[in-house]
Amino acid sequence: MKEIKVGMVSLGCPKNQCDAELMMRKIHDAGYRLVSEPGLADVVIINTCGFIQSAKEEAIEEIMEAVNRKNDNINKKIIVTGCLAQRYTKLMDEEFPEVDAVLGLGCNGGIVAAIEEVLKDKRVIKETAIGDYNIEGDRLMSTMPHYAYLRIADGCDNRCTYCAIPYIRGRFRSRPMENLVKEAEGLAEKGVKELILVAQDTTRYGLDLYKRLMLPELLNRLCEIEGVKWIRLLYCYPERVTDELIDVMASREKVIPYIDIPIQHCNRDILKAMNRQGDEQTLWDLFAKLRTRIPGLILRTTLITGFPGETEDQFVELAEFANNVKFEHLGCFPYSREDDTPAAKMENQIPESEKKHRAEIITEQQEIRAADFCEQQKGKVFETVVEGYDRYFEMYFGRNYMYAPEIDGMVYFKGKGLKTGQFVNVKITESMENNLIGETV
Repeated sequence: MKEIKVGMVSLGCPKNQCDAELMMRKIHDAGYRLVSEPGLADVVIINTCGFIQSAKEEAIEEIMEAVNRKNDNINKKIIVTGCLAQRYTKLMDEEFPEVDAVLGLGCNGGIVAAIEEVLKDKRVIKETAIGDYNIEGDRLMSTMPHYAYLRIADGCDNRCTYCAIPYIRGRFRSRPMENLVKEAEGLAEKGVKELILVAQDTTRYGLDLYKRLMLPELLNRLCEIEGVKWIRLLYCYPERVTDELIDVMASREKVIPYIDIPIQHCNRDILKAMNRQGDEQTLWDLFAKLRTRIPGLILRTTLITGFPGETEDQFVELAEFANNVKFEHLGCFPYSREDDTPAAKMENQIPESEKKHRAEIITEQQEIRAADFCEQQKGKVFETVVEGYDRYFEMYFGRNYMYAPEIDGMVYFKGKGLKTGQFVNVKITESMENNLIGETV
C-alpha cells in the first residue's frame, strides 16, 4: 500500500456521487490509501457540482478551503473535477493557480494518471468533449452499506431553458439493462437492501437504446433480485409517468410507494417558457391518479420561483397548487440565471431579492404542511431501517419508506441492541421538527 493518502470531496447530486465512486475504485485499486477527511489527505480531489449558482459557490468555497490547507502544508496537491471543472476548465485554470489539476468529466477514467502527474509536480489542465465520459465500471461505495444509488442513465435531452446540464453532461444516454441488473445483483450480494434509481430523467430510461420507455421493465427485472428489499425512484419527468409505470409501482411490493417528480412550476405559460409540457390541470390529474392507484404514496417535488417573466399571479398560482396537492416533500429554489441557457437571455428577469422572497414563502408553507403530515403519522407502525445511534438523544435513528437518504427527514426511536442496516418495526408516538419519533414494537 502506498503511503500517499487521497481524499475525495464529492458535491452535488447522487449522479455526481456515482462519478466519485467510480474514481475511488480506481484510486483504491491503484494502491493509494483513501481517507474520509480532506484534512488528512496528501492529495485532495474535489468533485464539483455546477448546476446552479449556489452549487458553484459551494464548490469554490471548498476549493478555497483546500488552497488554505495547501498553504498550511496540510494538503500537498489539489485536483478539481466534476461539472464545474467540465464547464469552466480554462477559467478555473486561470482563477486557481494553486490547483494542481483541473479535469473535465472525460478525464475521470484517468484519475490515477492525473494523481501520478501532480505528484511529479506537473500541472494538469484537461478539457474534454461534452458527454465524452464513461458511466460504467466498478464503484467503491460511499453510502451506508444497506443502500446504494443505481445510475441508470446520464445526460439529458429535455432541454429545459433554465438548465445547464445538457451543456455539461451532454445527450441522454441509457445504460444497457443487463449491465444494470448485473450491478444490482452485485450490490445485493454485498448487503445492499435499498436501490435508489437516479438519472437526469429516470422515466426516459431506454428510449435511446431500445426506442421505447423501459423503466417499468427494468423495475420488474430488479424486483427479481434476491436480497433487494426497497427500490426507490428519483428524478421522474411528469409526462413520462405512464400507466405502465404506475401499474408496476402499485403491484410490485419492492417498488416502494415513493416517487420524486420535479415539476418546477404549474402555470402553463411559465412551463412553456421553460420548454416543459403541461399545466396545472394535467399535473393535478397525474397526482390524483397516482394517489388513487398507489395507496400510501409519498410525493416529492421541486419548484422554481422567479423564472423570467413570472408575474405575481403566476407565483400565487404555484403556491396555491403546492398547498392543494400537499406534497409530502418539497424543495423550492429561486431561479438561477445560468450562462448560455436560453432563459438567461430572456427579458423580464426577476430581481434576486424577489426570487428569494417567493421561494421563502413556499418553503415556509411547506414546513407547516410537513408538520401536519408528521402529526398524522402518530400511532402508525412503519418498517424502518436502522442507520445509527444518537448519543445526545439516546435514541436510534433511521428511515422508513417515506424518507430518501439525505434529502428528507429521519425517524428517531427507542430500542435495544440494534445494528446498522437492520429493519425493525417502529410505532410513531410524536414528531419533532418534521422528523418522526417512535419506539420499536
